[in-house]
Amino acid sequence: MSNFDALYSHWIAKQIAEEKNPRRREFLQKGLSRGTIDYLRWIWYPAIGNLDHLYPEYEVRDFNNGYRYLDLAYLPGNAKGCIEIQDYRSHARDIEASRFKDLCMKQSLLALDDWLFLPIAYLSIREDAGVCKQLTLSFVGKFLSVSMPSELNWAEAEALRFARRILRPFTPKELAAHLRLTEQYARRILRQLVGKQKLDIASGNQRYRTYKLPSTF
Repeated sequence: MSNFDALYSHWIAKQIAEEKNPRRREFLQKGLSRGTIDYLRWIWYPAIGNLDHLYPEYEVRDFNNGYRYLDLAYLPGNAKGCIEIQDYRSHARDIEASRFKDLCMKQSLLALDDWLFLPIAYLSIREDAGVCKQLTLSFVGKFLSVSMPSELNWAEAEALRFARRILRPFTPKELAAHLRLTEQYARRILRQLVGKQKLDIASGNQRYRTYKLPSTF
């Protein structure tokens, strides 16, 4: 059994055991969707390293006093994040008009209730895993500081967090402004992160102009 399989089994069993709501408990006992499990296995766990603060099939109320269920709710502290796995067949090509309207209403209700919404296309989990991981890190970064490798000093760790938040190539000048350090010192930090294989060079040969997260992240 892989590390993920063991962690997932413990996590879902704990969710079921602690759930007092019979409706949600029934959903959990039926098992999560293939898209949700694949997202956890191939995107969330490799990027974040744990399943903390995640609640699958999370129940919320709507304006009509009905119930809606989120694929994954992310609830660190008092913050509210929602991750929905969008399958092409059920959410795009073959979707019925009423179902499409319901999905739009669901997203509107979440936004008005101060949820941060992150839709992930199921096809992207396999075809654009690196991008999905970067989006996930940026999503989590809205709520808390993601833990960094212990070998990084504070400036390197903050530079890496900066790279994960903006999700695009950036210049030493941008990093210097963010860290409130000189551009020369920012360049030194970036060279160190490239040497540790935490960042890649996005442009420039003899003099590097922009940096980015590794494409194989």
